[in-house]
Amino acid sequence: MEKCIDLHCHSYCSDGTFSPEGLVLLAKQQGLSALALTDHDTVDGLRAFHDAGKKHHFETISGIEFAAQYAGFHQPEIHIVGLGFDETSIALTEKMQEIQQSRHIRNQKMAEKLTAIGFPVSLEEVTQNAGGEIVTRAHFANVLLKKGFVADRATVFQRYLSVGCPAYVERTFLTPQICIETIHKAGGVAILAHPTLYHLDTDQILTLCKNLKALGLDGMECRYSTFTKNQTKAMQHIAKSLDLLPSGGSDFHGTNKPDIQLGKGKGSLFVSYAIWENLKQKCKTP
Repeated sequence: MEKCIDLHCHSYCSDGTFSPEGLVLLAKQQGLSALALTDHDTVDGLRAFHDAGKKHHFETISGIEFAAQYAGFHQPEIHIVGLGFDETSIALTEKMQEIQQSRHIRNQKMAEKLTAIGFPVSLEEVTQNAGGEIVTRAHFANVLLKKGFVADRATVFQRYLSVGCPAYVERTFLTPQICIETIHKAGGVAILAHPTLYHLDTDQILTLCKNLKALGLDGMECRYSTFTKNQTKAMQHIAKSLDLLPSGGSDFHGTNKPDIQLGKGKGSLFVSYAIWENLKQKCKTP
């Protein structure tokens, strides 16, 4: 029987609800043979993840999901997944510090803007609400609700924390090239995540992949929870035509995406272990 894996999931170190060890236990329960933890813009959960893998005799794969801004079309935010890298590499550590500092500055500005429009909120309060997770706009919303400044979460985003609203502060994005280079410097492979989610048609996805291939992209997700059969075929065709390695995963977030199962997506997802074997050959970690 062919072994099933999952090369895209999230823990509570970014925006998932499971601990890194909890993901390992769930993966074993689901009958998976290997799992990559690909938290957003952080590697904070990887040590606990690998420790859990050793403890429970399960193969764990280092991962990350970088957010970048693509310069073409409508300048979409795209995501580059790194797999199989050395999370202790200097290049990666320096980039994590840069991202963390940029995020801290953005969050401080949002706290100041909210206070200026009559909603006194400190970054310390929001950080405490995050409880060790990466601070996001969702945590600002939690604090505003808790303090009674707004009636519901929808109001927070519609009136205050979305693009064009008085307390919104734009993110500072990495470029795709920097994401890919950082992953390579750490010894990993760079994968374009869920290419159908960027509001591009098939020809535009092909152009995007060609441009990223020129920057060193190694592969693209051809199997994903929300892909239709036709989308899967189309992504596989693009990957083959550009000599990009296929990857795939569920994008599991726990109860934050309750309709997505680890390893199974919406029920029909299957990513074979052979996909990771091919990707692993391009990794340069010890």
